[in-house]
Amino acid sequence: MGLTNTPSDLLPGTLELLILKSLVSGAKHGYGIVEHLRLASAEVLTVGESALYPALQRLLVNGWAKAEWGMSENNRRARYYTLTAAGRRQLSAERAEFDRMVGAIQRVLEAG
Repeated sequence: MGLTNTPSDLLPGTLELLILKSLVSGAKHGYGIVEHLRLASAEVLTVGESALYPALQRLLVNGWAKAEWGMSENNRRARYYTLTAAGRRQLSAERAEFDRMVGAIQRVLEAG
C-alpha cells in the first residue's frame, strides 16, 4: 500500500490540508490550486476536478475559505478562493495533527 498520484490514495483529510496550504500565498482559482499542488509536489500529486471542487465546497461551508468571481490570466471568468482567518487557524491545527501522525508512523517504521 502506498500513496500514488490519485486523490483516492491521499490520506483522508489531506486534500483539504493541501488546499489550505496552497491558499496561504494568495487567492487562486481551481486550476491554479491544482497547478500549485502539482508543481510543489514535483509532479507527484495530481488532483482532478471530481476531488478538488467538493473539497473546496467543504472549505467554503466550514468558513475556512471564501470565493469571489474574477478574471483569469487568459480573460476567462473564474472563481478565486482565499483563505479566511478561520482557515488559517484550521491549517495550523491540521498541520500539527498531520505532523503528529507522520511522526508516529515514522516511529513505528523505525522500531525494531
